[in-house]
Amino acid sequence: MMRALTIAMTTCLAGCSLQAPYVQPPLPVPTSWPAGGPYLAQGEADPPRVSYRQVFTDARLQTLIGQALVNNRDLRVATANILAARAQYRIQRAERLPQVGASGRYTRAGADGGASTDAYTAQVGVTAFEIDLFGRVRSLSDAALNRYLATEAGARAVRLTLVGDVAEAWLTYAADASLLKIAQDTAVSAQSSVTLTRARLQGGVAPRTDLSQAETILATAQADVAVLRTAVAQDLSALQLPLGSPVDPALLPTSIEDASKGLTTLPVGLPSTVLLRRPDVVQAEYELRAANADIGAARAALFPTLSLTGLLGLASPSLSSLFSGGAFNYSVSPSVSFPIFDAGAGRAGVAYSKAQRDAALAVYEKAIQAGFRETADALARQGTIADELAARQLEATAADDVFRLTDARYRAGADTFLASLVAQRALYSAQQSSVATRYAAAVNRVALYRAIGGDESVDPGRAP
Repeated sequence: MMRALTIAMTTCLAGCSLQAPYVQPPLPVPTSWPAGGPYLAQGEADPPRVSYRQVFTDARLQTLIGQALVNNRDLRVATANILAARAQYRIQRAERLPQVGASGRYTRAGADGGASTDAYTAQVGVTAFEIDLFGRVRSLSDAALNRYLATEAGARAVRLTLVGDVAEAWLTYAADASLLKIAQDTAVSAQSSVTLTRARLQGGVAPRTDLSQAETILATAQADVAVLRTAVAQDLSALQLPLGSPVDPALLPTSIEDASKGLTTLPVGLPSTVLLRRPDVVQAEYELRAANADIGAARAALFPTLSLTGLLGLASPSLSSLFSGGAFNYSVSPSVSFPIFDAGAGRAGVAYSKAQRDAALAVYEKAIQAGFRETADALARQGTIADELAARQLEATAADDVFRLTDARYRAGADTFLASLVAQRALYSAQQSSVATRYAAAVNRVALYRAIGGDESVDPGRAP
């Protein structure tokens, strides 16, 4: 009866835990995105889970992103970290189960002039298995599991960043390619103006100042061509870095207009709870869960620890009778340890775990706040970029019309070269502004894809 009662009490105590239930903190941001002013009207539904292939529809860009996901070294590091965290969790989880070992021994002993004796033993035993009375081992296992899941979420954050970096580098190359084409066209036009002005100067119908002004805009365009050729080459190198391999020229866009066709606008719903799908937020919450489990382990360390060592064995002077009756023996050695005086180290451990939990909570809330700001900023830009782009295109069209008319009048002798020069400079500036705005619109779609967490996200509300 006493043995049965002891076993029952041990089983009940082993189910105890000093780990507080995890409660998801409230969002430290408004429940909806900003509305009115520059912001577009948002729908009431949660945004759909989309993949990068739905946002970046250009087959060339999809190919480059696929290469990066295979070859990128940062992603390989993140994958290795996942494997390491998984192994750590399995090691910690093994502490919840007894470790069973087996051994066998043969001994032959004798003395001078005496008979020798043989001894055979075989043993199976459990070595110092801790009966988890207050959930210390289980809390440590929970902490290891949540840190493993946090590492997985961190890898998804690396993946999301990588996809965005490749898309942005691709768009930067496209924008600089457009600017280079504009500079080259301007240089060709300026060279034509220089040739014509020099001929008019030699004919005595144009002052030398006209030639100097024409040469000024030609030199400016030529300098821009040199700078942009360097920029395009550097853009290609920047694109190769995340890919981890050379870029096939056939996968490069010819202009920002060409690249923009392969981007779709990502719909975003009203509730800000979508931020809980961001990989960095998921990672921060799993770290918070782990810190909460650490508190339970630290509390349990203040209470007694019960360990059990058991041994089942067989011993016989002959191998033939090793497994016969009478050769069996056993031993059970439970032990209890209790910290009587540790100069407050145990309570300090609990306080330390609580402080770590508070820090993890602050990191979690900061991740949500940063995500809210990034999304709100992207939505604000999305709400006004279409109007700005339309205005820039109208400006460029009007500037082109003015330049063609004033240049024709100058060539016909009906207008001064200064008017043509001013019109050419205005056209050059308007074309550059149009490219910059189109690039900003394209990058805004990438930023919005990053801000809401993309497709590599999980629901942290489920129990691990």
